[in-house]
Amino acid sequence: MKLERILPFARTLLQKAAGLGDIVIDATAGNGHDTLFLANLVGDSGHVYAFDIQEQAILNTTNRLSENGVLNRVTLFQKGHEQLKNLIPKEAIGKVKAAIFNLGYLPGGDKTIVTNADTTISAIDQLLEIMAPEGIIVLVIYHGHEEGAIERDALLQYVCSLPQDQAHVLEYRFMNQKNNPPFIIAVEKR
Repeated sequence: MKLERILPFARTLLQKAAGLGDIVIDATAGNGHDTLFLANLVGDSGHVYAFDIQEQAILNTTNRLSENGVLNRVTLFQKGHEQLKNLIPKEAIGKVKAAIFNLGYLPGGDKTIVTNADTTISAIDQLLEIMAPEGIIVLVIYHGHEEGAIERDALLQYVCSLPQDQAHVLEYRFMNQKNNPPFIIAVEKR
């Protein structure tokens, strides 16, 4: 297949927005896959701020980063991403180049603990305030469960209402796949 699948495309977008020495955010650390990717992307001179409300996610991410020798590039917060503006150091304000959200529940974890539209939209609003121009927010939306469908609908309504002079909004999805495959919304700050 020549078309990029969803997760590789998410990483392509992150690579377009950030590189060595940059400040980036993993808004849903989960099992640490994206946090590790971002830590490698920004290198020793950059920094990743990663958020997750679940202790298991923070432990899984810490272990993955330690095993790969990049824990020193990451600050982990066992807090919701809706608190990011209060937790990111002041010197990072205006310098954040990229952020990623994998919405839904922790793979292999408690499926009753899920992301929700209110906190996700709050985090996006905060990111649009603190990001550098041309910073990109990547939302990977898993909507194959009831709460995911609710969050999807609210996020689509929200991003469609963003003024075009403030942000470019992209939707990337495979239209003919079964079982509610994940899709991407990307928001680029203008």
